[in-house]
Amino acid sequence: MLLWFRRVALLEATSFLALLVATYVKHDGGGEVGVSILGPIHGGLFLLYVLLALRLRPDAGWSPRATVLILLGAVVPFGGYAVDAWLARQPTPEPL
Repeated sequence: MLLWFRRVALLEATSFLALLVATYVKHDGGGEVGVSILGPIHGGLFLLYVLLALRLRPDAGWSPRATVLILLGAVVPFGGYAVDAWLARQPTPEPL
């Protein structure tokens, strides 16, 4: 499930950046089609990110501080990329 979370983190971060670009284009007079499409996609990925992070917390053994930083990764541009990079460096648990 950790691999799924890492994938969702990357998708969520990418959709966030795309939504920021679409918002800029909208306010620059380019129309709101991008925002109306990307907004719900990003919203769904954001919710999935948060739910997966909270579900993974006990099994992954994340400290409260790590959990807050991981959740913060969903609201900061490029945060999902940083979370994925951090998780990639963590040792993988031994299978039982």
